[in-house]
Amino acid sequence: MSVILAILLLPLPAHGENWPQWRGPFSNGSTSETGLPEACDAGKAKWVTPLPGASHATPVVWNERVFVTSTDPASRGLLGICVNSQDGKILWQKRLGNEIKAPQNNGATPSPVTDGKRVGFLFGSGDLAALDMDGNLLWSQNLVKEYGNLCTKFGYSSSPLLWNGTLYVQMLRRSKPYSGAVGTQQPLDSLIVAIDFSTGKTLWKHVRKTDAVDESCEAYTSPVPFENPTRKELLVQGGDCISGHDPATGDEFWRLEYNPQRETLWRLIPSPVTLGDLIVATKPRGGPLLALKGGGKGALDALTWTYEERMSDSGTPLVYQGLLYVLQSDKNDPWAKGINSSPGIFLIVIDPATGKEAGRCQIAKGGAWRTSPTGADGKIYVMSEEGEVVVVAAGAKGQILSRADYADGPACASIVAANTCLFIRTASKLTCIGK
Repeated sequence: MSVILAILLLPLPAHGENWPQWRGPFSNGSTSETGLPEACDAGKAKWVTPLPGASHATPVVWNERVFVTSTDPASRGLLGICVNSQDGKILWQKRLGNEIKAPQNNGATPSPVTDGKRVGFLFGSGDLAALDMDGNLLWSQNLVKEYGNLCTKFGYSSSPLLWNGTLYVQMLRRSKPYSGAVGTQQPLDSLIVAIDFSTGKTLWKHVRKTDAVDESCEAYTSPVPFENPTRKELLVQGGDCISGHDPATGDEFWRLEYNPQRETLWRLIPSPVTLGDLIVATKPRGGPLLALKGGGKGALDALTWTYEERMSDSGTPLVYQGLLYVLQSDKNDPWAKGINSSPGIFLIVIDPATGKEAGRCQIAKGGAWRTSPTGADGKIYVMSEEGEVVVVAAGAKGQILSRADYADGPACASIVAANTCLFIRTASKLTCIGK
């Protein structure tokens, strides 16, 4: 009895909230996780794990497992890797594809997804695979072989969405490839594909038509789940519009066009976010924010509000504690004509009820800030492309709590808050920070 009692009194591993896919448990960059540090000094890390190569993908976390992707310069491969969240040891790594050439990007940019039973990896090469938690391959396919060249100038980067057991993958692309094999379709369609995550079986394929021209056809966004008071919608943005789709069939409920002049260089990177029955989208190249109500039908043109200032060209907005946070990517984009500029990099806080600015915090004088902000435990975590991590108090006042320089760029992955720790993926390593 004394032995049994002693076993029962042993401390159990601390499990907080998991981070199962790119924008976390709520698909908006936030988590209810608490007990997180306000300083991210790398010298006080719980552990640091060197990785084979660079990746722009955000890690995902499920209990004691952290899943990351990586390039492998030695073999020119693309890797799926599982790391023990307690000590940083690599539990397994699998070569799942061949590296691609892409300017300012790499093939390990889409983020993994997991449901705690299996993990899915998607790469810029088009390789898509599901493995069990021990790294055994369950199924795989190649999107390029199935649907043709992915046709994005800077390398395919959309992360898959896992929603109610279905994996949603979008391919918003030019009709004609920049290079490489054309594939079986010419011109190539932009597609949304739904896949049964347990079997790899394609459930449906939807051709998403667009009147966009040239590079404006391309999007590096990811699909977003939306449950409004009337129905469930799959949100897709790019190709000069944002659209809502039936997640069961792919059929389009509605769309909102935002490029009537047909600018040809309006490729899009930030994904939309939702708050209640509101959808907030960023126009391309750091353009204004647009807010509209969900649940519509057909061609929409009515907006709830707009915020007319330079926003983010790269990072997706954060929804946290009833407020909207946007981290400006860089000081100015010459293609964003007519957009007000600002003398530095700011974290801007927007009241979603009115679309008016509630506050702002200057993060830096300049530089590139490509990651999407993370909200957790009353704090906002952001990181620069060079690897500087800044922690800001949540709310309109935006007090900076700490700075830490990892000096390990390029760093484009969002910071993950899960299981009482922060997981920071920089160019060559994965770092775990905890109290």
